[in-house]
Amino acid sequence: MNLILSGLIFTPLLAALVVLLMPTRLQKPMKVTALLGTLVQMALSVLLYLRFDGSAPANGHTGYQFVEKLDWISFSLGSLGRFQIEYFVGVDGVSISMVLLTGIVGVIGVISSWTINKNVKGYFLLYLLLVTSVMGCFLALDFFLFYLFFEFMLLPMYFLIGIWGGPKREYAAIKFFIYTLVGSLLILIVMIGLYTSVIDPQATAWQMNLIGQGIPADANVIRQVQQMLQQGVISNADIVRTFSIPAMMEPANFIPGSLLHVLSGVSLFDLPIRFVAFLLVFAGFLIKVPSVPVHTWLPDAHVEAPTPISVLLAAVLLKVGGYGLIRIVYPVFPDAGAYFATLVGGLGVLSIIYGALCALAMNDLKKLIAYSSVSHMGFVLLGLASLTAEGVNGAIYMMFSHGIISAMLFLVVGVIYDRAHDRMILNFRGLAKRMPAYTAFVVIAFFASLGLPGFSGFIAELLVLLGSFGAPEATGMLPRWLAIVAVFGILLAAAYYLWALQRMFFGKYWIFPELREKASISDLDRREYLMLVPLAILALLFGIFPHLLLDKVSIAVSGFTELVLLNGQEQLNMVLSTIIP
Repeated sequence: MNLILSGLIFTPLLAALVVLLMPTRLQKPMKVTALLGTLVQMALSVLLYLRFDGSAPANGHTGYQFVEKLDWISFSLGSLGRFQIEYFVGVDGVSISMVLLTGIVGVIGVISSWTINKNVKGYFLLYLLLVTSVMGCFLALDFFLFYLFFEFMLLPMYFLIGIWGGPKREYAAIKFFIYTLVGSLLILIVMIGLYTSVIDPQATAWQMNLIGQGIPADANVIRQVQQMLQQGVISNADIVRTFSIPAMMEPANFIPGSLLHVLSGVSLFDLPIRFVAFLLVFAGFLIKVPSVPVHTWLPDAHVEAPTPISVLLAAVLLKVGGYGLIRIVYPVFPDAGAYFATLVGGLGVLSIIYGALCALAMNDLKKLIAYSSVSHMGFVLLGLASLTAEGVNGAIYMMFSHGIISAMLFLVVGVIYDRAHDRMILNFRGLAKRMPAYTAFVVIAFFASLGLPGFSGFIAELLVLLGSFGAPEATGMLPRWLAIVAVFGILLAAAYYLWALQRMFFGKYWIFPELREKASISDLDRREYLMLVPLAILALLFGIFPHLLLDKVSIAVSGFTELVLLNGQEQLNMVLSTIIP
C-alpha cells in the first residue's frame, strides 16, 4: 500500500511528538524540528501534486488516487448488522489543490512563527497538531474520520488565539470556539442520519458471503447488492452501514424507508427531511467559510490572532468550509443543492458585497483584509451554486488563489505591526520612502487580491463569473442578476485596496506622533523575504499559467457537475413527488 497520504497527515504529528520530548529550554531546536516536519510535509505534497494524474477518468464517487483503506473500528451488532468506521483516505482533483496549498502555507507559518518566544514548546505543539488536522480533513474519505480531523482543528486554534493573541484574545477565542462548535454539532446531526441510512455494498457483500472476505467486489457484485437492498431482501443482520463519503454519493446505497432516503416522505418544518439535512450541514460548513450572516467571528479572530495563525486561518482553515461543501454537501444532497441554488448563490453575492463594503469602512489594516476574505470567499459560493464546469473550477481556483494571496496579505500586515505595534491606516503616511521593498510586496498582494490580470485572483474571478453568467442556459440554476451584482464586488475591492495604498504608502513620510518613540521603521529582513518572495512567485505563476492547476482539477470537476446535475434533478423530482400530490 502506498503510504504517501498517511505521511502527509502524520509527519507534523511526529514532529510534535519530538517537540514534546524536548526540554523546555531548547527553543531553537523546537523551531527547527517544526520547520523540518512541515518541510517534509510540503515535499510530500509537491511530490503528490506532480505524481497525480489529472487526466485519469473520474466522476463523483470514483477516480480517487493513492487510496489507503483499512478497518479501524468494526464490530457486530447482532441482528442490527455491523458497525464500521474505516481509515479511508484518498486524493482527487477536488482535493489535490488544497493538499498542495496546506503543504506550502504550513512551512510559511513556521517561518513566520520564528519570533515567537512565549511558551515556545506549547505553541509549536499546537501549531503542528493544527497542520495535521487540516491536512487530514482534505484527505479523509470517511465522514467520521473527516469529522474527527474537523473537530481537532478547534482545540489548537482556540489556544493559539487565546494564549498568543492580542489584548482581546479571550473574547475572540471564545467566539471562534462557540461558532465552530455550533457548526460542528449541525454537521454531526446529519452525519449520524446519513450513517443510519447508507450501506457499504462491498462490506455487505462480504457479510452476505456473496464473495470471500477481503476480496474486492467488482461492479456486478456491487450492483447485485444495491438491487437486493432496494428490493428489501437483505436482512438487517447482513447490512453494514458506513460513513464512507463515496458510498453516500450513490443513491442506490440508501436503505429504503430510512430517514434520508429520497422516498422517505419525512418532513420537518414543511420541508422534506433531506432538504433540512442539507440546510443543517450547509450551515455547519458555511460558518467555516465564513459567509454572511455567520461571519462575525472571523474579523475578531484575525485581529487578535498572532500573524502566523492569521496566515494559517485565512489561507487553509477557511478552505475547509468550502471544501466540505464540494466534497460532502452537494454530492450527497444534489437534490437540495439544485433546489436551493439561488439561496446559495445569493448568500455568495451578499458576502461579496457586504464584505467589500465593510472592508471599505475599516481603518485597521488587518480588519480590512479579514473582511476582504469574507468577500472573496463569496465567489466560492457563487461558483459552486452555478453548478457549471467553469463556475466550480473557479470556486476551487479561488480557494487555492485566495490561500496564497491572503497568506501574503496577513504577512505584510505582520511586518508593519512588528515594527510599529500598530496597524491603523491613518497612523502612517509615505511608507514607500522608508520601506520600498515592503511597499513593492504590498502592491503585489493588493493587486493580486483585487484580481489584476496576470495574477491568480484574476483567473479565479473570471471563471466564477463566466460560470455564473452562463448558468441560466447551462444548468438553469442561477438568475443572471446575481452574477451582475457580483461584478461590483471587484470594483469595491479595487476601491478599498487602492485607498489603503494611497493613504499609507504615498505622499510625504509621516507616522503618528505617539508611535514615533517605539516604532522602528526599517525595510524587510531576510526572514521576511523568505516568506514573501515564494508567495509572490506563486501568485504570478498560477496567474500566468493557470493550466498548472486546472489540468489537475478540471476532469474531476466535470465528473462532479455531471453527478450532481444528473442525480440532483432525478432525486429532486422524486423528493417533491412525496410531498406534492
